[in-house]
Amino acid sequence: MQTGESSSRKEYVLDSYALLAYLEAEPGSRRVRELLESAAQGDCNLYLCVVNLGEVMYIVERERGLPKAQKTLACIDELPIAVIDVDRTLTLTAAHLKMDCPIAYANCFAAALSLVKNAPLITGDPEFRKLKADSSLQIEWLTSRE
Repeated sequence: MQTGESSSRKEYVLDSYALLAYLEAEPGSRRVRELLESAAQGDCNLYLCVVNLGEVMYIVERERGLPKAQKTLACIDELPIAVIDVDRTLTLTAAHLKMDCPIAYANCFAAALSLVKNAPLITGDPEFRKLKADSSLQIEWLTSRE
């Protein structure tokens, strides 16, 4: 990754869609893998809201069982992703987004973290297309073909 400033790294927020795409080698996984490699080299910072981590764990446990979910969590813990706890600012930002747009509450936390960090949200979740065009949310859409 090319940068003009050595002191500032590019930042990105992953949602559950992006993390699951990577973990399951689904469409979009290539871009997430590139970001993970870049983060491992110290070229960028990756963030995931703890609510979205919970969403990933719920989905994996529901579809594959508790032992697979535990292995998945161990794998996620090894990735160069900062898991961000929910605080008042993040909660109120997510609530405001939910008020304005009919998207899942967990998705509101990914969007809120993206807004708070002023970092692009990496997703392929079509639900984010419901956000108002005037939203300041930056989205980098994962490709459906690789």
